[in-house]
Amino acid sequence: MAVFPTPGARMSATSAARVLNVDVVSDVVCPWCFIGKRRLATALANLAAEQPGLDLRVNWHPFQLNPDLPPEGVDRRSYLEDKFGGPARAAQIYDRVRAAGSTVDIPFAFDRIERQPNTLDAHRLISWAQARGAADDVVDRLFRAYFLDGRAIGDRGVLADIAGEAGLDREAVRAMLASDEGVDTIRALDRRVRELGVDGVPFFIFADKVAVSGAQEPAVLKDAIAQALADAVEAN
Repeated sequence: MAVFPTPGARMSATSAARVLNVDVVSDVVCPWCFIGKRRLATALANLAAEQPGLDLRVNWHPFQLNPDLPPEGVDRRSYLEDKFGGPARAAQIYDRVRAAGSTVDIPFAFDRIERQPNTLDAHRLISWAQARGAADDVVDRLFRAYFLDGRAIGDRGVLADIAGEAGLDREAVRAMLASDEGVDTIRALDRRVRELGVDGVPFFIFADKVAVSGAQEPAVLKDAIAQALADAVEAN
């Protein structure tokens, strides 16, 4: 299934250095996406150790969990009231998330989050960084900024700072975010993945062959990758 056309990043079973394209649909305010990223990293590291000739390429795609939030975001307590019925209920739900996070060295600090952000600008930054080969680091820094440090990742100044911390041009990011660059593209990509049936994140697609929904364990992801590789070989 040709879901995300990314020229030059498809699975080639006949080339000397095979390419495995990994498409990840996620949102940076999704705790399971953070967990899923860590589990994917483990699966890919294990795969790279077993198949050193495999060229692994991870591509990030936007999915806004709360696309209707105002650009400035909303008060976190009010958001929890609306979504879960209040902080107490949210704490019960987050207990499971914390337990899962502890297995991949993520000490979630939900109490540090003061605002629930609109993530359109964060996805614009990821797309901008991806065009420069730095998306994975930026995505990780966004997750850590939000879930561990409680930073306001809906604020363009904070986003520019995070980009700078990742070695990107802070002022160039400020200028990009101050413009409309990427806005229509991110919204169109978000609509596209929903039209394709993605209604929750994280969502992984390996070599355009095998899709996996949810923050599955590394072994599950690795099995899915193995199936995608086998399918690619058969197709050739």
